Amino acid sequence: MSEVREPKRLMKGNEAVAEAAIRAGCRTYFGYPITPQNELAAYMSKRMPQVDGVFVQAESETSAINMVYGASAAGARVLTSSSSPGVALKAEGLSYLAGADLPSVIINIQRGGPGLGTIQPSQGDYFMSTKAPGHGDFKCLVYAPATVQEMADMVGDAFEKADQYRMPALILSDGLLGQMMEPVALPPIKDPADCPQHDWAMTGTKGERAPMEINSLQLYPEELEAANTERYARYDVVKANEQAAELYQTQDAEIIVVAYGASARTAKSAVDLARDAGIKAGMVRPLLVWPYPDDSINDLIEAGKVKGFLTVEMSMGQMVEDVRLVVNGRLPIDSYNRTGGLVPDPQAILAKMNEMQAQFAEGGV
Repeated sequence: MSEVREPKRLMKGNEAVAEAAIRAGCRTYFGYPITPQNELAAYMSKRMPQVDGVFVQAESETSAINMVYGASAAGARVLTSSSSPGVALKAEGLSYLAGADLPSVIINIQRGGPGLGTIQPSQGDYFMSTKAPGHGDFKCLVYAPATVQEMADMVGDAFEKADQYRMPALILSDGLLGQMMEPVALPPIKDPADCPQHDWAMTGTKGERAPMEINSLQLYPEELEAANTERYARYDVVKANEQAAELYQTQDAEIIVVAYGASARTAKSAVDLARDAGIKAGMVRPLLVWPYPDDSINDLIEAGKVKGFLTVEMSMGQMVEDVRLVVNGRLPIDSYNRTGGLVPDPQAILAKMNEMQAQFAEGGV
């Protein structure tokens, strides 16, 4: 039976994802201000006292992520948010969360970089999110919403999956989605008491059990190796069960555009333009970028109709490497990138597809 939702309301992305987190049972939030995600923290500062929750503006991003560690260790459903440089400062704490197998949700409203860069939208944190979110061997679930509605929908799933797999989950959004307003049907309100109760949580012995310890420190090499091996076996389960992608116009497509997040919005328009021009184009949009939807791309290649791939990103080209890993030299891959806060233009994407079509006609790649 499908859940009953309230009538749609017009909401800014940063506020919608915050309200959805509260409705998913989150009652603990720790953060620090940074543009373009400040509305998220401001919303939490107003709403958390209304729902008997905890809001703390920490003295730094480092403090905030370590407060997340403590709250998660006590069994709380906990959230933090920031933007690119701030998330980078949280990297050490994120590694500690993963090393202690603690669930949590981290929202990144990306801005341009490197350095202070710009407050405009970007997708330059893809590597940081999917490949190297912190030191050591670990992964995070990484969600990639493309609409304000998806920002609201994905945060609830992120909490559930973080609990299920005992790992951190990232919502990889950007300044465009965080600042835009769209109609949103919010999920129903979940009683925090109905959230998973963890037998590993440090809630006090109450004289009924032996003291427990939550720690990421493994002094003996064999113990750390065993812990990492177990964790990666769990990640294999995640990869098998949690791949997700939207397929658009792919049934007969010869050119597959691969785009995620805000870039996918303009890429989808470019696919429509290409179809109008007689080009058989389609799109794969990853809903999570870790685990990456390898199976969706492999299935299209094996169907035998695709002649090439075009990646579209608001970066100098990061996700393209995952597409290359999946394709593994079987078909040509081109890319169209904008950076510095600029958004890909549908006409420019169409021009790249025209170039690819001409190469196919000449028998080249």
